[in-house]
Amino acid sequence: MKKFITLFIITLLIPIFSYSQKKSPNSQDGKHDLVQFSGVVVEGDSLKPVPYTSIIVQNGHRGTVSDYFGYYSFVAQEGDTIEFSAIGFNSAFFIIPDTLTNNKYSLIQVLTMDTVRLAITDVYPWPTKEQFKKAFLALNLPEDDIIRADRNMARADVKERMTGMAMDASLNYKYNMQQYQSKLYYAGQLPPNNLLNPIAWAKFIKAWKNGDFKKKN
Repeated sequence: MKKFITLFIITLLIPIFSYSQKKSPNSQDGKHDLVQFSGVVVEGDSLKPVPYTSIIVQNGHRGTVSDYFGYYSFVAQEGDTIEFSAIGFNSAFFIIPDTLTNNKYSLIQVLTMDTVRLAITDVYPWPTKEQFKKAFLALNLPEDDIIRADRNMARADVKERMTGMAMDASLNYKYNMQQYQSKLYYAGQLPPNNLLNPIAWAKFIKAWKNGDFKKKN
């Protein structure tokens, strides 16, 4: 019975021992299967970063997207083929070496612009040059900007708009401050009486002659 139990225990321990003797996938003779793959994606002509580039393991479902500064970082495996793709650029491929001595690898990937040159196309508004000439000569073009500006800045029009325009915020503030300063100036004393002011009387007589006090309909 003891021999049977001992043989049963040994049978159970053999697979566990064999599994423990296997080398770790991250430390096979100093090599590393898993790699922290990071770097920057830049343009080929200006070396500016290419943001939001798709970095995908080819024939796999692993990868990442570069940030606004073109930086990326994710975990890959040695020997993986990495595809870099971005809108407006040609796709690029890179194979992670399988002879790395550590578990980190950095790469500055350069992408070239995917430029498409189209043939020159001339677009005409009319089927023939004669029809275009006829329509162009019959155009009723608007007045020139300088002519409109001179008409709007006529002295009579400006004066009419000025007299009918209310004071803005700046003028209202200036008027209120003048009234306030006048009160401070005559604080503790009687303000001057314009009834005996000859200058005020002269202004009154002049306004009376000009008809400023007439009632306007």
